Amino acid sequence: MALVTTTRGLWQARPVTDPFALALVAELGKKTGVSWLRYDGREHAVWHVWLDDALHVVSGGDEQQLPDIEDTDRVEVVMRSKENGGRLVTWVGTVSVVHPDDEAWPDVSAALVAGRLNLDDLTTAAQAWAERSVVTRIEPTGEVLEQPGALGSQDHAAAPHATPATTRGPLPRILHRRKKRRPGLS
Repeated sequence: MALVTTTRGLWQARPVTDPFALALVAELGKKTGVSWLRYDGREHAVWHVWLDDALHVVSGGDEQQLPDIEDTDRVEVVMRSKENGGRLVTWVGTVSVVHPDDEAWPDVSAALVAGRLNLDDLTTAAQAWAERSVVTRIEPTGEVLEQPGALGSQDHAAAPHATPATTRGPLPRILHRRKKRRPGLS
């Protein structure tokens, strides 16, 4: 598959009609909870939910930070294997915002609440997202940039972005640690 760089920084690929690649995107979307989004020259690790053949992400407010995701038309989504953590597929998706007054909002917000770990209050999370966050739908365009058997040689390693995130409280204290004893010699 020949790849050509565009002026926006995204890779351009021809639409893939290979049912294996498209099924792999859907299966990884259902099985994995973390992906990487590439847009505006940056990569962002995100937790997501797969619903109605699209990736759904909540960002902003107290959630993960994805600056200007709502102003982006297309993103590259890098998905990894759940078994060994290796990159399996990279695909292009179109971005649209799911607003609280949209018909899809109840289903999408319910799926995101169910998929979100460590929420303070499950009953008010969707309302807080409606007020302070952006819920984004990323729908596959059919363009697959990398897939098994055709992965690029670039490792895509990047330093994590600065964040104000902290732990919720002090680290746990461990009292009376056991001393490691050497086995006795006879």
